[in-house]
Amino acid sequence: MSGLRTRRLAARRAQRRRARRRAAVVAVASVVTLVGTVTGMISALDHGRGSDRARPEVTHIPSPVPRPALPAPSSSPSKTTRTPAAGPKEPAPPAPGSTPTRTERKRRTDPVTPRLYRHPDSQVLDWVRAHPDDPRTALIASRIADRPAAVWFAEYSPNTIATRVRAVTAGAAAQGRVPVLVPYAIPDRDCGGASRGGAPDLAAYDAWIDAFARGLGSGEVIVVLEPDSIAQSGCLSDADRAARFATLARAGRALKAANPRARVYYDAGHSGWNPPAEQAALLKQAGADASDGIFSNVSNFRTTADEIAYDRQVLDALGGPAGLGAVIDTSRNGNGAPPDGQWCDPAGRRIGRAPTLTTGEARIDAYLWVKLPGESDGCRGAAGTFTPSYAYDLAL
Repeated sequence: MSGLRTRRLAARRAQRRRARRRAAVVAVASVVTLVGTVTGMISALDHGRGSDRARPEVTHIPSPVPRPALPAPSSSPSKTTRTPAAGPKEPAPPAPGSTPTRTERKRRTDPVTPRLYRHPDSQVLDWVRAHPDDPRTALIASRIADRPAAVWFAEYSPNTIATRVRAVTAGAAAQGRVPVLVPYAIPDRDCGGASRGGAPDLAAYDAWIDAFARGLGSGEVIVVLEPDSIAQSGCLSDADRAARFATLARAGRALKAANPRARVYYDAGHSGWNPPAEQAALLKQAGADASDGIFSNVSNFRTTADEIAYDRQVLDALGGPAGLGAVIDTSRNGNGAPPDGQWCDPAGRRIGRAPTLTTGEARIDAYLWVKLPGESDGCRGAAGTFTPSYAYDLAL
């Protein structure tokens, strides 16, 4: 009997040892699984370097979600307003006033509605729709894709431009919202730089802008006319620059004649480029004093406060009607400009103030997202294409 008890006790001890070994194996496996899961999340959130860079020449990622059949506008180009390597030092601007004067607050009899249009066809929306399970999608969707941004028309396409513009303005009108359009086809665009292209000559551009104007409709619309075309005109000869400015003045008249409710703004560069008086003199030659005002900071990173002060100085020097105002691109200026002057997808930048037509600032008509956040300048991805890692960094 004692021998039987001894064997039973030995069997129980062996059973308990096997149970402990099984528990240890399960615990080790759980740790391995947890480590693998965390590593995968970190890898996915590590800005996707190398794996998600936009492929050359790809402008849209196919979306599984059906969208309205709209002619596709152009994506924003790789870059626009660059900081020149050297230039005359700008005098320090006075601090912007906090209380608008009666003259400064005077506005047009037909005020702009505070609602901006979000076009349903964009690279960031394509990416969000196609990647619902990407760990970056929620942040990119809420902070970038859900906000209204400008629609660029950067392709010289005289036969289709009116239809493409009309598709955007009609969509906006149906919602009672205001679209922001960027015609970007001036000859010798970007002085032959990364965003080179445009119409073959000024006569062809005149015909193109006339067709563009036919698509404006009759509703409210904001036109950011040809980024870089004035601030970066120093690469042209005196004769070519005078001819370009005459063409831009004509373009403004054509746009306003086609739709008197269109707000047309001219290129003022940004606060780190030309001094205000110099920039105003160029703007006057291009007919900006007969328009609705100026735009600044397109595709750049200067702080909103700096741009407000600079734009007011430019407007003061420009003269013209008291109702002239300015719009500022705040799409990537949340952290200001990088100290080293880098313009190509610089690290550490953030999105800026949300787009709005109600700024609370005298003579500042709007904060707009003209450069689409996440569309690369050409360093984080192929120029002009949406790069998720860059968008995620900007949205953080």
